[in-house]
Amino acid sequence: MIMENTVEQIKILNLYAGIGGNRKLWGPGNITAVEIDPDIAKIYSEFYPGDKVIVSDAHEYLLNHYSEFDFIWSSPPCPTHSTLCSAKKGWGIVDYPDMKLYQEIILLKHFFEGKYIVENVVSYYRPLIIPEKFCRHYFWANFKIKYKDIKDPTKGFIGNFVKSETTEVIEYQKALCFNLRTHKLKNKRRALRNCVLPELGKHIFDCAMGSVIKEEQMGLFA
Repeated sequence: MIMENTVEQIKILNLYAGIGGNRKLWGPGNITAVEIDPDIAKIYSEFYPGDKVIVSDAHEYLLNHYSEFDFIWSSPPCPTHSTLCSAKKGWGIVDYPDMKLYQEIILLKHFFEGKYIVENVVSYYRPLIIPEKFCRHYFWANFKIKYKDIKDPTKGFIGNFVKSETTEVIEYQKALCFNLRTHKLKNKRRALRNCVLPELGKHIFDCAMGSVIKEEQMGLFA
């Protein structure tokens, strides 16, 4: 795969895109977003009209199209991995963790020639593949993520069952700088909770782009 030396030319795949919390501060680029929920995909399209948005199963799309991109961000569903699962056993609720998370990590690590990041929540079990941890998230990547102290304005929101859904949605929108007031969505709280902090998304994106461009420039002098 040939890497171009500007961010605008790098082909980017944003999987399980949601409303685009991780992508919010990336700026313009050659970005393809995959989201299975058509209502959420429509909102993403309105927020980022320059991106190509595909309504599809991101897991299958990755398998069939990974070789077409230079950088891939994947945020597989997290509910079966979160610490809440451990708490649910007290309610008699037990389920298998969704191992698609590790399927994607292994596929990207062994077959993808570009740069990748796989994001998920901090799990209730010891990770089977050791990640890096930033702001209540696990990250698996094949490039160096530089440390940066990023404050999380949503810290304490999750698991607070005292606040009403309306209050929590308002707080999330303010913290993440998203406005879903005019959008018709069944579960705005979930859509906002699924967002990666925009500042964190930008920091990791910048680390990835710096790595991609550096490798391309080094290749010119090889």
